[in-house]
Amino acid sequence: MRIDNLEHLPRAASHLLALFACGLIVGIGLPLRGVLDLANIAMLMLLTVVFAAALLGRSPAILASFLCVAAFDFFFVPPRLSFVVSDVQYLVTFAVMLVVSLVISHLTTRLQASTREALAREQLARALYALAKALAGAMSAAQVVRQVGVFVREQAGGEARFFLPDEGERLGEFPAAGHPLGLDESLVLEAVFRAEAGEPSSCVAGPGGVDLYLPLNGATRRRGVLVVRAEEDEDARLPVLRPMLEGVASLTAIALERLHFVEVAQASQLEMAAERLRASILSSISHDLRTPLTVLFGRADALALAGSRLGDEEREAAGAIRDQAGRLHQMVENLLDMARLQAGQVRLRKDWHAIDEVIGASIRLLGEALREHPVKVGVAPELPLVALDAVLMERVFCNLIENAAKYSPAGAPVAVDVASGEGGLVIEVRNAGPGFPPGSLARVFHLFERGAPESPAAGAGLGLAICRAIVEAHGGHIVASNPPEGGACVRFTLPSCGEPPRIEPELADPAGAGS
Repeated sequence: MRIDNLEHLPRAASHLLALFACGLIVGIGLPLRGVLDLANIAMLMLLTVVFAAALLGRSPAILASFLCVAAFDFFFVPPRLSFVVSDVQYLVTFAVMLVVSLVISHLTTRLQASTREALAREQLARALYALAKALAGAMSAAQVVRQVGVFVREQAGGEARFFLPDEGERLGEFPAAGHPLGLDESLVLEAVFRAEAGEPSSCVAGPGGVDLYLPLNGATRRRGVLVVRAEEDEDARLPVLRPMLEGVASLTAIALERLHFVEVAQASQLEMAAERLRASILSSISHDLRTPLTVLFGRADALALAGSRLGDEEREAAGAIRDQAGRLHQMVENLLDMARLQAGQVRLRKDWHAIDEVIGASIRLLGEALREHPVKVGVAPELPLVALDAVLMERVFCNLIENAAKYSPAGAPVAVDVASGEGGLVIEVRNAGPGFPPGSLARVFHLFERGAPESPAAGAGLGLAICRAIVEAHGGHIVASNPPEGGACVRFTLPSCGEPPRIEPELADPAGAGS
């Protein structure tokens, strides 16, 4: 048995050992009575008290103090082998010796306790440093959970459970456990997770022990809840270990937040690389296809206009080739426009225009595409002129109105409403079709994203992406929605840029007025 473990002996054994030490020092001092003064023998007795206090603890040290004083009186102070005191001065010696023994035992035990506490704090600091080092190198949430679980089990004697939120901010145990949560446990978890920042952790007594609920507070948001469950024989230590466990929860939150930001950064880098690659491919393909498509369209148009030199079937085939080549040519033009917009190579040629004139020009450009879909334009009175690139804005209206007509039943109207909003104009294009598919509203403005993947309507998913690029180039914002009354709606804004020029009213012709 190690000497520094003597104080962990059973109570009776430690007291017997203190009694043995006192007997041993008496046995050593008896042969030396004629050689040593009483003061030196008293020092030997005090040394025994120090030994008992340092190695056995407070209670055996107090016992040794009284035994040493009694043995000093009985064996060494005349008359020997009697507790009778012949000189009153020895009473002062006994009292001082007893007080000194008790003080020495008290100070020694306090020093031992302070030493043990300092060693425990040092070990805890080393363990926390090792945990922080391990969490700094963790590459996944599973590694974080495993490292923290091992630490809590070794340092606190408890079981760690982690409840992390999903994308919908619903808590779930990670890794998933086989047994469901109880109602009380779920309520406490939600209360801790939804609590305001700065509120303390919760300690709840359960049938299997004590549960400590610790929020995982990150720098930007709460990352989950750490639940530490102590066994019944360890539940008294859990409140004492709360500061340490709160530090563990803080380290866990930092590690989880770091992993989240790493994932976001990696996703952003991949998305940027994909966008650059896609723009490069689009630019090269569109340039390579533009010239042959133009030639194909011209030849097919010439054949379709050949008149009587071709039969009906040949003219019909030539017309179909021309139409398909024209559609493909328009797609290539969209690809080129999108590549230029993404590369920032398009310079806006802004001028002051009346928005109703731009809408009217767009409707005229669509022509045959709106044969079965009347367009109802509602423009608020006295709208100011707006600075915009008329050619690009006509492309926006053409794409939006054509899409609205394409995804509407035959004969259904398309509505275009323009109103004045804060800082500019608000334009809405609506139809009476089935609307955007659920869950696609956030993606409809992405490249090659179609509202309905299996839609019979022709298209490549470029129109709305071009609209967004042009609107944002003008400083506006565009969103899609499904109104409660049905159909689909695309709403965008055009900010006002400076003070529009004043339009002077035309003066009446004096000659005409006089006649």
